[in-house]
Amino acid sequence: MDGRPENPEGESPARGGRTSAAGTALEKSMRILEAVAAPGGPHRLTDVMAAAAVPKSSTFRILASLIEQGFVRSEGESRYGVGPRLRGLSALVSGGEPASIEQILRELQEATGQAVHLALHSGETITYIRKLESEQQPFQTTSRIGMRMPLHTTAIGKSILAALPAAEARELVAAAGLPRRTPHTLTTRRALEAELEGVRGRGFAVDDEENEATIRCIGAAILDTGGRPIGGVSITTVTFLVSRTEIEAYAPALLAATRALAPLL
Repeated sequence: MDGRPENPEGESPARGGRTSAAGTALEKSMRILEAVAAPGGPHRLTDVMAAAAVPKSSTFRILASLIEQGFVRSEGESRYGVGPRLRGLSALVSGGEPASIEQILRELQEATGQAVHLALHSGETITYIRKLESEQQPFQTTSRIGMRMPLHTTAIGKSILAALPAAEARELVAAAGLPRRTPHTLTTRRALEAELEGVRGRGFAVDDEENEATIRCIGAAILDTGGRPIGGVSITTVTFLVSRTEIEAYAPALLAATRALAPLL
């Protein structure tokens, strides 16, 4: 006995870092990412552990870090799926896809003359991964790529909540709460649920100064092959230039864009 504490995972010190029978921390993280991204997800924690060949405590710790960084997202019930940053990387390195994504967003921006956002869903928030400013309107929005926003205050977020199973949407809302961002923010579950019912009927959501004063948006969810929302697209205007009736007239173009983007994400 050398007096050092026993490591339950069999890890031992090595030059330049820590290694174990499962590999270095980086190797473990890469295998966990591969397991999470494998077809058929979201995957259970036990399946990720088995596929990655990483002990439970390390798997849980690495997953927590990957979720915080946006590479993995928790789907509830100890299941894990691909996060927005990993999807964004996939789009960047896949041949031809970035141009296709950019082309679809550009065509929507040119057709409407308004700012366009693409965001991906991650837990209780959305993360913007693309933004095209309006070339016709004399204003710029304060949003930026990489910004995380609440679900209940944004058009994209509300469209995602409306597309999720009701119990899962309620769980996300309960975890995040309904903090007020403007006087128009929906801050009660009853008001939000009534709004989501309308979103399901229309196929798109409206943010009418609920996230930021003078900003009006419509947004629609992007669904994967299983019908789950993975993100969404929004068209953004200012209230003093574009009425609610006028922005809602862009809905057919918005919905066409979400359908075109689905296979690329």
